[in-house]
Amino acid sequence: MAQKPSIPKGTRDFGPMEMARRNYIFSTISSVFRLFGYSQIETPSIENLSTLLGKYGDEGDKLLFKVLNSGDAFAGVEPEMLSNSNALSMKVCEKGMRYDLTVPFARFVVQHQNEVHFPFKRYQIQPVWRADRPQKGRYREFYQCDVDVVGSNSLLYELELVQIVDMVFQKLCINVCLKINNRKLLSGLAQVAGASDKIIDITVAIDKIDKIGLDAVKEELMSKGLSLEQIAVIEPALLLKGSSSEKIEAMSGILATSEVGMKGIEEIKELFGLIESANIKIGYELDLSLARGLNYYTGAIFEVKALDYAIGSICGGGRYDNLTGIFGLQNVSGVGISFGADRIYDVLLGLDKYPQALDSAPTVLFANMGASEAAYVLPLAVELRQAGVSCELYPDNAKLRKQFEYADKRAIQFMVIAGDDEMAAGSVTIKNMSTGEQSVVPCDKLVSFFK
Repeated sequence: MAQKPSIPKGTRDFGPMEMARRNYIFSTISSVFRLFGYSQIETPSIENLSTLLGKYGDEGDKLLFKVLNSGDAFAGVEPEMLSNSNALSMKVCEKGMRYDLTVPFARFVVQHQNEVHFPFKRYQIQPVWRADRPQKGRYREFYQCDVDVVGSNSLLYELELVQIVDMVFQKLCINVCLKINNRKLLSGLAQVAGASDKIIDITVAIDKIDKIGLDAVKEELMSKGLSLEQIAVIEPALLLKGSSSEKIEAMSGILATSEVGMKGIEEIKELFGLIESANIKIGYELDLSLARGLNYYTGAIFEVKALDYAIGSICGGGRYDNLTGIFGLQNVSGVGISFGADRIYDVLLGLDKYPQALDSAPTVLFANMGASEAAYVLPLAVELRQAGVSCELYPDNAKLRKQFEYADKRAIQFMVIAGDDEMAAGSVTIKNMSTGEQSVVPCDKLVSFFK
């Protein structure tokens, strides 16, 4: 017996209903992006490995899917390379699957810098791949819906992203909380603790606090070489309670001796002032434990959590001051956020928030009663499609019961039947599949019946 086919762990197939739901998410999000003046681009699924490596930290590099060179990829591999996986992979792999959409976007901006106009506002909806351990809400292949602007330092763009988050989740009817922090606050905290050289270790550890807890974060910091005294400086900031303004006031005292930290205080105060004036409907708060482990963030950082469904963050992003610099274009600041479409899908499904009428089935099925009857209804099907009514003709002259069963299984709303009597009268019989009600309608009134 042939082995039953399967797909890799962490990937999924999507049937018609799943695709209808996913397209609902994509169209909702992209419609908001366009309202704020963002234009769509796409980049290749694979990038040169040199483009990707070193942009996500050591842990991110481990999650890159690498593409084996074509031909005899292992020609020229030296025996000593076999004990060094990085050296081996760089020898046999020149390309990798994209890990996110932000780094390819930075590469795009640099490569096309003479063709785009700054500030350059783009959105991108494409899949990304990460060699992560699959679990609930975590996949190896998943879609991101990114919106970024590069070429401006203005905090008005941070506000614009907050407004986009607000509008998207209101349209999707998901109750969320937007968590906000600033990487300069974390850099200042490291500076005050005398551990500026450990800023990456600190942010990577803090970023795990929701998953592993504060005690495990402290243990990881100790393993990275921080002393108990240094951790004692950092810990109070992670435990601060109260309103966002109270937290900002407390951090002002903690970071008083740090220039970069006080710059972060200035930025976070300005951003919260802008948000308060913009009539944002969703909940938002300053979360000083929010770190966003990616190395390229330098200013404001964002993360969105669903309040009524247990899952990881469903949206996140932040300010990156010089991401294009790694590709040779210096001093181009950007800010962006990414909506996790797959997790949003799970939240909408778990909360039963998808619109009831959302499905990919046609509105009308024309019954096939024979060759002459099919020829009679074909022009009617053309008229309905031209009027924007989806329909199809059953392909075979089968028993009418079988055609009704097909309509039921597809959740088609109406069955249109034309037999000898209808053809003689220039009409059709329409059956509402939900109520069972039947109506005889002249052919020239068919479009108006459905409109």
